[in-house]
Amino acid sequence: MKNLTVRLDNEMLDKLHYIADYEGRSANGQAYVLIRQCIENFEKQQGEIPISKRKGSAEK
Repeated sequence: MKNLTVRLDNEMLDKLHYIADYEGRSANGQAYVLIRQCIENFEKQQGEIPISKRKGSAEK
């Protein structure tokens, strides 16, 4: 698994924590769910996203 750093302002981070707490997740877990939903929605509308084996994109 790879890491991703995201910069959020304080208000957005506080709101993410609020939603995560409500859903019973960590903020990291909530962000993961939201990203996964975004990808699923995109692929439903546009088709599967092709993933190439480029340097740095796949786990080693």
